[in-house]
Amino acid sequence: MDRNEALFQRAQAVIPGGVNSPVRAFKAVGGTPRFISRAQGAYMWDAEGRRYIDYIGSWGPMILGHGHPAVQEAVRKAAADGFSFGAPTEREIELAEAIIAQVPSVQQVRLVSSGTEAGMSALRLARGATGRDKIIKFEGCYHGHADALLVKAGSGLATFGHPTSAGVPPDVVKHTLVLTYNDLPQLEEAFAAQGSDIACVMIEPVAGNMNFVRAQVPFMKRLRELCTQHGALLVFDEVMTGFRVALGGAQSVYARLIDGFAPDISVFGKVIGGGMPLAAFGGSRDVMSQLAPLGPVYQAGTLSGNPVATACGLATLKEVAKPGFYDALSARTRSLVSGLEQVAKTAGVPLVGDSEGGMFGFFFASELPQNYGVVMATDQKRFNRFFHAMLNQGIYLAPALYEAGFVSAAHSVQDIEQTLAAAATALRD
Repeated sequence: MDRNEALFQRAQAVIPGGVNSPVRAFKAVGGTPRFISRAQGAYMWDAEGRRYIDYIGSWGPMILGHGHPAVQEAVRKAAADGFSFGAPTEREIELAEAIIAQVPSVQQVRLVSSGTEAGMSALRLARGATGRDKIIKFEGCYHGHADALLVKAGSGLATFGHPTSAGVPPDVVKHTLVLTYNDLPQLEEAFAAQGSDIACVMIEPVAGNMNFVRAQVPFMKRLRELCTQHGALLVFDEVMTGFRVALGGAQSVYARLIDGFAPDISVFGKVIGGGMPLAAFGGSRDVMSQLAPLGPVYQAGTLSGNPVATACGLATLKEVAKPGFYDALSARTRSLVSGLEQVAKTAGVPLVGDSEGGMFGFFFASELPQNYGVVMATDQKRFNRFFHAMLNQGIYLAPALYEAGFVSAAHSVQDIEQTLAAAATALRD
């Protein structure tokens, strides 16, 4: 028996589904998940010793690739000084300063341990700061597994969301309104009907959990205007996009296209931890002053600002801030996406892709989807076949149609060429 299969059987006896995060179970694509034994640069090796070119990068954090020397050294030094203190450290300040230096909309940040925690806390902060209960989110955007955000769309615009997970009481999500991503008329109507009651709108500016779908510029511009007009806060979930699509995050991309654009609260994770459990949320000094110990909105965490995690994150941010980093990363990512489109065209297979910075996605469709419903109508069976054909050739893509992919600074021209050669073979099958 393959060692991956043996480990999966063993894991299922002691871990629900055999995994500690559902997508890892390969249920969307079928087959046996690969148990990873080690990683270095752009590569991972499974329990059988097989090497893969890695395009998930721990779902985004590994923007430098695995085992970057400067990051490893920073972690070793920090670990030697102690794993956790439950007290402030200077490095927490340094990491906060590094984030604020690159994100003009953020004047203060609070460090936490996961994207879910950051999103949940940002939502509580928005409600506390506005004194309102209702929130808007968009179908297909994932903001962690906080109860109020585990919702699906109702049957009509005025119908609030319904729980998408057992264990979430309907009363918990009754204040959550779920809209269609990039649907401007629906957004207008929602604010016209509910505007005075809406605490915030939470959005992934580039949605990474319905593959890769970006918010259109007119949609984002009007969203900002409506939030300002009605006194709602605009919450940017940049757990995935922050320091991944650009040094200033996705908000810097929109700020170049929309005069004066900025969100009110930003949520970060993944890259700012460099692979360690670390996330953050931040905003203006006025909004952040609502947090305890200064204000009435409570939030706390034993491991928040962990000294080893902050060392890892700070070392990562120092590397990505070097001149030319994102230009090179963006060019490498675009070469992958354009190459996939070309090999698909040669094979007579409809495929479209998109990318920003080191984040990308592709669909077996003739046009880029603009919302979750269209994404789910693309050719999932073809994707599943393609995924396994690529995996068998040593290319590790996200094991689900609805997940974005990630390129790191460690991916070489040869890695991209090998990936495209594998794709040409896979698309002929």
